[in-house]
Amino acid sequence: MLLGPDGVSVARVERLADGTRRVHLVTADERARACPACGVFATRVKGSATTRPRDLPYGESGLEFHWHKRRWWCREPGCPRRSFTEQIPQLPAGAWITMRLRGAAGRRIRDAASTVIQTARDLHLSWPTVMDAFRAAAHEVTQAPLPQVKVLGIDETRRGRPRWERAPATGKWILTRDRWHTGFVDALGAGGLLGQVEGRTVADVLAWLATTPLAWRNSIEYVAIDMSATYRAAVRTGLPHATVVVDHFHVVQLANKTLSTVRRRTTAETRGRRGRASDPEWEARRRLLRNREDLTDEQFATMWNALLGEGRIAQTLLTAWIAKENLRNLLARARTGADRRQVGHVRWKFLTWCADSDIPEVRQLAVTVDRWWPEIEAFIDTGHSNAKSEGINRVIKLVARNAFGFRNADDQRLRTQCVTTRRARGHLRTAQL
Repeated sequence: MLLGPDGVSVARVERLADGTRRVHLVTADERARACPACGVFATRVKGSATTRPRDLPYGESGLEFHWHKRRWWCREPGCPRRSFTEQIPQLPAGAWITMRLRGAAGRRIRDAASTVIQTARDLHLSWPTVMDAFRAAAHEVTQAPLPQVKVLGIDETRRGRPRWERAPATGKWILTRDRWHTGFVDALGAGGLLGQVEGRTVADVLAWLATTPLAWRNSIEYVAIDMSATYRAAVRTGLPHATVVVDHFHVVQLANKTLSTVRRRTTAETRGRRGRASDPEWEARRRLLRNREDLTDEQFATMWNALLGEGRIAQTLLTAWIAKENLRNLLARARTGADRRQVGHVRWKFLTWCADSDIPEVRQLAVTVDRWWPEIEAFIDTGHSNAKSEGINRVIKLVARNAFGFRNADDQRLRTQCVTTRRARGHLRTAQL
């Protein structure tokens, strides 16, 4: 009972010179005499054998097991197996580690997000043994049914460098490993990463959706994406009943990129060079990208007054900055219960300002927002975003960084799926942190 594994008992314990305790075990389960081929209990002993199985580490000095077991003659004449050695569920024939040690190794990676090499070092096992144990433990995660999802998040994350191979028959180069992975996330619940495919094309997204049950796909009401026309086309084909919602973070990001582009172009045209630290627009570049409510009155006045004396540069930059803030004001109507009249007024104000600005980049921003308006309006109406996909992408990159990269894309997808679904499986609680 003190040892733990059922089916064996301790015969004696001796302490070695280095402090290690050597535990001698004998078989205590009568079922170990049953022939594994025919199931008949043996009565005649053929000989004895001693094995040295490994178990979970215990104490600072460790334990060394010596299992003294017997070899039996099978008394069934028609049995193809003439003899066999004793075995128990924790230690099958030919096993040199206990099943609970193998299970603990797999669960450390699956549920505790440990790396394979760290688990191998802690449990004194080899890398292949630990990886096999993890694949067996991860089978429970991969074979689990998909949870019901109301809002599906789709986003891509970069895996690494692409791999190309030359086809022997044609001599053409073929892409065998894409640098991008597309992830499917429960954007509203706690389901985590539902699946991952290599690539980010329409065909890749549709291929994953085709593997899911039809009833599960029909339960999806919204799909949150970034401003990717590829993902939008895939959703319209694979989930025609779902409403596409664009993530507001990427809309604001597009506005900030537009503002930075305007600043660079205006500086180059007016000054005939790139921006320098002594230029007021260069000094204010960070504050121009910050939200107005995040700036104190003093910071805003410093930025505004410094740009007012720069003539055309100031007029162009401040016009683009106001366009960005008008767009943010439009997106801020989400989760406020604003009706269509209020939203339409703020939208008209943004589009009118952009049209009257006579700035090409700002006008293009308005055109892009107008083209994506049904998806942006869906965000304003529902408030759904793709924030969980971005958070899971961060975890995916952290797992790859801890593992010093992955050479096998299948192993990487398996590791990330187990790590990102720990909360849904009850292995990641806020109270435990």
